Amino acid sequence: MKLIILDRDGVINEDSDDYIKSPDEWKPIPGSLDAISRLNHAGYHVAVATNQSGIARGYFDLETLSEMHNKMNELLSQSGGQVDAVFFCPHGPKDGCDCRKPMPGLLEEISVRFQTKLHDVLFVGDTISDIKAAKAAGATPVIVKTGKGKRTIEKLAENGFEGTPVYEDLSDVVNTLLNGAS
Repeated sequence: MKLIILDRDGVINEDSDDYIKSPDEWKPIPGSLDAISRLNHAGYHVAVATNQSGIARGYFDLETLSEMHNKMNELLSQSGGQVDAVFFCPHGPKDGCDCRKPMPGLLEEISVRFQTKLHDVLFVGDTISDIKAAKAAGATPVIVKTGKGKRTIEKLAENGFEGTPVYEDLSDVVNTLLNGAS
């Protein structure tokens, strides 16, 4: 099975240090929806693994999160693409759960749902916690410069992740993946 895992905020849609709190604030990064569509047409299943602590913080509720994902899915459908599943952690940083990245819980859930090991699966993220979650789950992390990516790139060496592949954006990752380069 061909599977790729994507972080949401900063990879698929624009990110904000003030959180994405409504469907109106959910805006796709240029080229990201087309990139997902190209993955689908190449036979890839696409899963999303996203921390959504805005729920625990009271910034939005589950219904609003669902509305954001509905918007994402509708826009993807218009471009001929789809996300097969969205896995999210609603907890705050101090809740001690195993699903909040950098813990591997969300990725492990994806592994179970798709009945596949993650050793050859890319996890596209924009933060150090994405890299840590990928490594802990046995997936292959890559970083994009969108979202918090540029800040993350500056921290790769000090966190021991200097060999992590870096791409301009999700479209760049997909172009490389579908052209057979690594």
